[in-house]
Amino acid sequence: MSKLITDELINKRLEAKGFGDKQMCDNDLAKESVLNHFHVELTDEWTENASYYIYEESTVDGYSVYVATYDKNEINVNENVHYYDHDLSDALEEAIRYGNGDEDNPDLIYVDDLYQDFIDSAIQELFSYLSSRFEEEIVEQLINEGYEKQD
Repeated sequence: MSKLITDELINKRLEAKGFGDKQMCDNDLAKESVLNHFHVELTDEWTENASYYIYEESTVDGYSVYVATYDKNEINVNENVHYYDHDLSDALEEAIRYGNGDEDNPDLIYVDDLYQDFIDSAIQELFSYLSSRFEEEIVEQLINEGYEKQD
């Protein structure tokens, strides 16, 4: 009798990595898993040491705009200023994904409000990406361990 690869077996291993059903159903756990994987910390305390900054500014006539930049001292209006905050999800996702943090020295990303919807959106996208990637790796590992795919 052969050992079969089941959804339960895959999920058990995904949960051990931090990317299973348990984490998918809990936004805080999903966020923790993603940030730990990429060695990133989010903070709402202004710091000169952040590797990326996302914050709201006001224009001279009172409109809100959003700045997302690696260099807080050189803001390029065409590249770093966003009119809508929902555009910030892609910027944050990219900053998390391509950061240079490591386990001992995580990247620090400043966000002026840690309860913005764009943060949740970026985390969900990254969680989904990582979960799929890890699932493929787990299936390959199981096959190497002698398991077979179900028909």
